[in-house]
Amino acid sequence: MTNNNIQSPVEVEFDLDADGWHQGFARVPHSVHRSAYGFIPVPIISIKNGTGPVALLMGGNHGDEYEGQVALNNLARRLTPKDIRGQLIIMPMANYPAAVSGLRTSPIDQGNLNRTFPGNPSGTPTEVIAHFIESELLSRSDFLLDIHSGGSSLYYHPTAMLAKSQDSAQQQRRIELLNAVGLPKSLIYHSDLRAGYSSSAAARQGAIGMTLEIGGAGRITPQFLGQLEDCLSRYLQHIGICIDSEYVSKVATKLFEMPSSAYYVYARSSGLFEPKVSIDQEVDTGQLAGWIHHPEDVNWEPEKIQFRQQGVVIAVRVPAKVEPGDCLIETASEI
Repeated sequence: MTNNNIQSPVEVEFDLDADGWHQGFARVPHSVHRSAYGFIPVPIISIKNGTGPVALLMGGNHGDEYEGQVALNNLARRLTPKDIRGQLIIMPMANYPAAVSGLRTSPIDQGNLNRTFPGNPSGTPTEVIAHFIESELLSRSDFLLDIHSGGSSLYYHPTAMLAKSQDSAQQQRRIELLNAVGLPKSLIYHSDLRAGYSSSAAARQGAIGMTLEIGGAGRITPQFLGQLEDCLSRYLQHIGICIDSEYVSKVATKLFEMPSSAYYVYARSSGLFEPKVSIDQEVDTGQLAGWIHHPEDVNWEPEKIQFRQQGVVIAVRVPAKVEPGDCLIETASEI
C-alpha cells in the first residue's frame, strides 16, 4: 500500500499546470546494471486551455491491449488547445514496460498496474507508476477514462463500465454519461474503495472513473478502433471539455451487472478449449459453454464446461490452450 508521507519520485518533463500542448515523459527512476541513474520513460501528453474540467485518459494499463494506445495517440494529434476547455492529460502507455513488450504485466516486476493502485513511491516500478497516477494525476482530475480490451487472452463485446452510486441523482448523471458514450452495453458494478483498480483510485481521489472494454484478441480492427474514437469524442463533449455538435449519441445503452463470480466461467483442467457459444449470445444456467479437450490421450473424454448463471456473453477466451484457473467466458445480466 502507498505511503502518503513520501512524495512521488516521478518527474514530468514539462509543467502540468501550463496552458498549451505539451508532450514528454514521466520519468520513473530505474537503476539497473546497464544504467545506474536511468529512468523508465512513460509517455505523457497535456493539452490545457484555461480553467474547466480535467480528465485523465489512459491506455496501455495492460500492455497487450492496443486499441486505447492507438486511439489516444490519434486523439492527441487531432486536438489543439483551442479545441478544448480545461485540461486533458493523456497516458497512451500507462504501464510502459508492459506496453512496449506487448504483455499484460510488466516484464520488469510482473506488476499488473490495474491491481496495484494506490501503489508505493518506494516500491517496484509498477508500484511507483501506480502511486504517481493516483497521487499526482488523479488528485487533480475530475474524470478518468481507462481504455481496456481483452488483450491477448480475451475478446470483448464493446462495453462501458461505471461504478454504481448510492446517491440517486449522481446515479442518474452516471447513466446519462453511459448513454452519451453510446456503447450498446454498459456494466454497472459495486465499487470497492480498497481495491487496486484504476476506478477505485479515481473514486478515492474524488474523480468519476469509467472503464471501456473494446475488442482484444491481440489485434486492432478498423471497426472497433473507429467505434472507440467516436466514443472518445462523445465522452469529451459530454463532460464539457470538447464541444462538437457532430458527436451526439443516438444509442440508449442497455445496463448490465455481474453481481457474483458465477458470471465467470473458468477452466478446471489443462487442455484445448472449444467454445460452444459466441459473443452477445444469451445463455441459461447449466447450458453447455464448451469443452476442454485432452488430445494427448484418446481415451481421455473432453471435459464438459457449463454456465453457472443465466446471462449474455460479453467476453470469450481467444487462445485455445488453457490451464486450470484461466478465465474462459464472462457473462452479465441485464438490469
